[in-house]
Formats: sequence, C-alpha cells, structure tokens
Amino acid sequence: MSKSKPAKSTSNQESPISKSNPAKAGSPDHQLTVFEKAMKHFHKREFQHALPLFDDASKGTDVSVAHTAQLHARMCRQRLEKDSPQLKTSEDNYAYGLALANRRELGGAEKYLQKALQLAPKADHILYSLAMVKGLQGDVPSAAGFLARAIELQPANRSTARTDPDFHELLHHQAIRELVF
Repeated sequence: MSKSKPAKSTSNQESPISKSNPAKAGSPDHQLTVFEKAMKHFHKREFQHALPLFDDASKGTDVSVAHTAQLHARMCRQRLEKDSPQLKTSEDNYAYGLALANRRELGGAEKYLQKALQLAPKADHILYSLAMVKGLQGDVPSAAGFLARAIELQPANRSTARTDPDFHELLHHQAIRELVF
C-alpha cells in the first residue's frame, strides 16, 4: 500500500515566503525573512506589495520585529491613501486627468476626464481633452465625436486643434481634418 502525498494547503494565510522558506510560519526566522522582503518593496516604493508582508511579519513572535512591521504597515497605508486622489469637482477630475494625459497614462486620463464630463457635461475644455486622449489611444471615431461637441460648444476649439501638437498626428485622419479645417 503506497502512501499518498499530503494535499497542499490552499489557505490564504500562507504567504509566498513560507512556500520558499523552510522556516515555519510564525517562527522568528520566517518573521525576519518576511520583514526583509517587505522592506525591499518598501524601499522601492511598492507599498501594495509591502503592506501584506508587513502585516504577516507583525504577527510573529519577535516583539521588536512585529512592532517595526506594524509601524511600516501603517506608513504603507498612509502612502497608499495619499496616492489615490480625493477628487470631488469636475475641475479636480479634469486637472488630474490632464496631468495623467501629459504623462501619457492615457487609460487613467480617460477615466478622470470621463468623471469630469459626468459632473460638467457641457464643459468644452473637458470634451476637447477627451478628444485628444481618445485620439492618442487610436480611437479616432470617438476622438472626432468629442472634438465635434467641443467645437459646437466653443468654436475657438477648431483653431486650437489645428495648432495643438497633441492633435498633429490626428490631423492625418479625415474625420478630424473635416472638423478642424
């Protein structure tokens, strides 16, 4: 009669460290290993990765490591809260979306510009920026739609788009060219 291998635990409490480190979870060696890995993430400003590791290290038996891990976990939470902006007005969302667009983080830019547009549906500058972002993403039909609405609300957007470097590549598309010239 052959013995079968014990089933692997699928518990969410087991950290990735405990799989690679033979030290028992909760032991001082395990706690220190987890804490050191968390510190590497912390120094790289990877707070989302460091936080669960610090939480794990704070449950160990070494009181000084546990205390330091708790402090670092608190710092991670504070920094993660600071990283997610608390935007309430359409102008807040617009400004943040435009900043993301300037960094070419187009997915995030679109999200915040859409939120700004929900709060101020007739804001031509938001429509214009959405046209630019959609165009940079390669969605020319949507870009043309947003630009048409922006021009309808503020005809000066037509000449602005002609000279805007962000619209330069979009001017090669007939739908945009027809709106601007």
